[in-house]
Amino acid sequence: MSISDVVASGLRDVPDFPKPGVVFKDITPLLADGAAFGAVIRELASRHTGAAQPVDAVAGVEARGFIIGAALAHELGVGFIPVRKAGKLPGDTVRRSYDLEYGTSTIEVHADAVSQGERVLLVDDVLATGGTAVAAWDLLVDCGAEVVGFETIVELAFLGGRAALGERAVHALHVVGATEDN
Repeated sequence: MSISDVVASGLRDVPDFPKPGVVFKDITPLLADGAAFGAVIRELASRHTGAAQPVDAVAGVEARGFIIGAALAHELGVGFIPVRKAGKLPGDTVRRSYDLEYGTSTIEVHADAVSQGERVLLVDDVLATGGTAVAAWDLLVDCGAEVVGFETIVELAFLGGRAALGERAVHALHVVGATEDN
């Protein structure tokens, strides 16, 4: 079974969440399956293990990106950087606001979350319109990071998130709504 098939078998569609007309891609069943979750983390890590320029840290976007990012950071033997919703981090923070498919939001990281030039891999569970990923990427760059790529479990290709990320390196384990290679 391919990793895309593993992911697809662990997804649950939740209609009209968080608002009418939105079909939420829930990865909770995937997370609950230890073998499938382990396969996902190993696959994500394999793309960065033994790289000529290794990753120094993994940044994960609240909330499911924390789960994936922390597990991936552990697998890679590096630290984890939480990208949180506004007002959740103590101390000095840097923030960025952005548009979502169903509203607006603001995220932040600690102002000292990364060292200048630190190579950071950004992760989240789903790539939809790309607003969160672009905001998180730019926020990390503002703090001095060299963001080496964006990894996601599911890409909703029909919402154009990859295009929003432009020339940035993007990789998805499972693409919904497209026939392109993932």
